[in-house]
Amino acid sequence: MKSRKNRMIVPFVMSLTLVATLAGCSGNNPSEATKAVTTGDITLTYFSEDSSTNWNNMKDEVGKVIAEKTGVTLDAEFAVGDPVQKISLIAATGNYPDLIAAKADVGKLVDAGAIIDLTDLIDKHAPNIKKMLGDKLVRTKYSLDDQSIYVIPTWSAVEEEKIKPDVGFKLQHRVVKEAGYPDIRTVQDFEKVIKDYITKHPTDENGNKNIGLSLNADDWHMYQVTNSGFQTTGGPDDGEYFIDQKTHQATYHFRRPEEKEYFRWLNHMNAIGLLDPESFVQKTDQFKAKVASGRVLGLADPEWDYGDGQNALKAEGKFDQTYGHYPVTMSKEYKDTNFWLPGFDGGYGISISSKCKDPVRAIQFLDFLASEEGQVLNNWGIEGKHYTVKDGKRTIIPAVLERMNNDNAAFQKESGIGLYWNLMVHYGDGIKDSTGNYFTRSYPELLTATYNKSEKEVLKAYKIEHWKDLFPKEDEFQPRAYGAAYTMPLPNDDPAVILGAKMKDITWKRIPEAVMTKPENFDKVWDVYMAELEKAGVQEMEQSFTKHIQDRIKLWSTN
Repeated sequence: MKSRKNRMIVPFVMSLTLVATLAGCSGNNPSEATKAVTTGDITLTYFSEDSSTNWNNMKDEVGKVIAEKTGVTLDAEFAVGDPVQKISLIAATGNYPDLIAAKADVGKLVDAGAIIDLTDLIDKHAPNIKKMLGDKLVRTKYSLDDQSIYVIPTWSAVEEEKIKPDVGFKLQHRVVKEAGYPDIRTVQDFEKVIKDYITKHPTDENGNKNIGLSLNADDWHMYQVTNSGFQTTGGPDDGEYFIDQKTHQATYHFRRPEEKEYFRWLNHMNAIGLLDPESFVQKTDQFKAKVASGRVLGLADPEWDYGDGQNALKAEGKFDQTYGHYPVTMSKEYKDTNFWLPGFDGGYGISISSKCKDPVRAIQFLDFLASEEGQVLNNWGIEGKHYTVKDGKRTIIPAVLERMNNDNAAFQKESGIGLYWNLMVHYGDGIKDSTGNYFTRSYPELLTATYNKSEKEVLKAYKIEHWKDLFPKEDEFQPRAYGAAYTMPLPNDDPAVILGAKMKDITWKRIPEAVMTKPENFDKVWDVYMAELEKAGVQEMEQSFTKHIQDRIKLWSTN
């Protein structure tokens, strides 16, 4: 969504205070900026690499309360197309918004001097953030060599007990029902139930072809296609690398022989007509429209990506065409890693730019969102309007819950509930606040209330309460000493960054080719792909990233 060109509304303040504020911002000196105290309403510009399809310019019900409580309104722009290019443009031009969420590209902003060290601002003006992070504050430091804090971590929950899977394989409820609710653990199991169903039902009620498996490879969504390589072979989400948990050596994950076999399986699915032939050419809107049509029997996609299409099915009452979650891997020797949590890694989040209008107001805004009040507001909405409290227990109003379940996109745009989570330091699922209620609405009792009739039928058939019960549990995995590798910021001129861009270009060309070629040509295409990676310097890239992983472990363990 493009930014609206709003003018900042600034109340009359003493000229000396205003001068001090502006000097503190433009001088990239947060300790000076903290001397200024401003009041009244202010509009801060904000750019995020994440999309936000339901953003409503803070005109939603929750947004209005946030603006009232803080005096801050965001003039927000969200990435369209490749967010990396946008961050590179911001860094190069010097046109910095007040707040920037650059995810893994924060190194570009550090190198450009575009963002400030937040250490003093947190210490002096962010008591909620400081208290929540506690001894985890060390994990927000940039690197072993530069221990500044450039990012308020908002992506990773400070604490969490995850209660539902998100990434990985999905099947429509009607498909597993017709198959007799079989054990679905491998790609062969997944393939069989789809093949059997589509053999009996090649088209939908309107004569349109049913689709076995559709992929969304549009632009950066290609990562969702390629991530399945490590997800089906026992790897946690460490971005483009597989990290050896003993040596902490990093390998470009596509170079693992195990993953070659996953992409060979996709090639096989294409050859037998079960893979959507438009998987590598369709746009995201087209992919979602197919999901919304009910014709896509299986997915290998995170719920946040296909959710709009699924919500459309719910709104039409087509619950048997919505999806269940299954722990699918290449073979039973591997474990699905949905619940291999990285712990708090202090990675992705929000930075305050060196040209910010008022860094103090910016950090105070973020601190309010991190407060217990701010988190409850984002997750639950407004008391009396969206939830009630009876005998100390917080409960969503039934009519609100129905809209959340069956008309969530429109309801979120209207209410703002859940819209601000990646603007705040927050607790995750399964954690209780000071009143003894859960911070988030994802806890077992309420999760049960969100299940539609088809979903309940499938869960009952599998003799489980929640989808999590099908998956390997958290305690089956060892802690990752480095958190999640993909959140690690790197200098813009680092070999891992420069060479990583080359590897991406090669991979995004060769993976579609390998999947769509004739099966007899698969090995030839793959061999060319591996040779190109070697020639482009993949080993040097791996060595550089390995050093960063080991430095992060050292930073976290010595502070």
